[in-house]
Amino acid sequence: MQFTGNKRYNSYNEYFKRTFGSRVQKVSIDAGFTCPNRDGKAGLGGCTYCNNDAFNPSYCQPSKSITQQINEGIEFHKVRYRRAMKYLAYFQTYSNTYAPLNHLKEIYNEALQHPDIIGLVIGTRTDCMDDEKLQYFASLSKECYVIIEYGLESTSNMTLAAINRGHTFEQAEAMIRKTASYGIKTGIHLIFGLPGESREEMLSRAEVVSELPLNTIKFHQLQIVKDTKMALQFVENPDFFTLFSLDEYVEFIVAFIERLNPDFVIERFTGEVPPRFLMSQPWGSLRADQVAVMIEAELEKRDTWQGRLFKK
Repeated sequence: MQFTGNKRYNSYNEYFKRTFGSRVQKVSIDAGFTCPNRDGKAGLGGCTYCNNDAFNPSYCQPSKSITQQINEGIEFHKVRYRRAMKYLAYFQTYSNTYAPLNHLKEIYNEALQHPDIIGLVIGTRTDCMDDEKLQYFASLSKECYVIIEYGLESTSNMTLAAINRGHTFEQAEAMIRKTASYGIKTGIHLIFGLPGESREEMLSRAEVVSELPLNTIKFHQLQIVKDTKMALQFVENPDFFTLFSLDEYVEFIVAFIERLNPDFVIERFTGEVPPRFLMSQPWGSLRADQVAVMIEAELEKRDTWQGRLFKK
């Protein structure tokens, strides 16, 4: 089976070309939010793997206005992605719906007033959403592109408790379904390699998430990031962690997406963290796009594709 662009999976770049007719680039924004598992509402300390500085571009600083961050972000991306013609404001840092609705309207409206911004990508947690906010996003999505990306990370309640997420899979699933029921585009993030999870357990997750009403899905391999609780755990008990080698991960991802709903758009296969933030670099200096090429080559080699083993 071939997807758009002669891919063997439902590609994010091809999805945007179909949707907007040109390449679209996300511009990250730090709007100064926090999370309920940091301030005591759902817990303290945040997720054990999380250090937002590790993926926040240098121009992203909450002391700057939304407009200034967009301007600097567009200039930053023009150097690397010269083909980008349109931009989405990506509210990425922490939980970007964790505030009263009036405040959310102010920051999102400021982003949408920028002449180069055609929509919003909003990263958040399922326990930071409610019906009032969903009604707002549903209305907004009729005027521009809007997608809510939830950090799910795992479907195991044991794992979610161990990484201090502060919610269960069942709670997250309920909000994901409710979000989609409002007609809002919905995506999730998953992390592969979290402590205590076997390859078989992670692989079976494809069937679980394939039943969710999703538009996009994003994968991350576990990386041990400095200045996190998980980094301390890694130092104290490294045998508890079984990090993927590059070859293992390529094989795993191919097996996973064979079982994945082919309607889901795959946003990315791997996460990227600047080397200075990592405890170790088992994959050397490979970038996400290079790993994606390896995964595509493995799909071709096996003559397989996203959803080949998917059962409705």
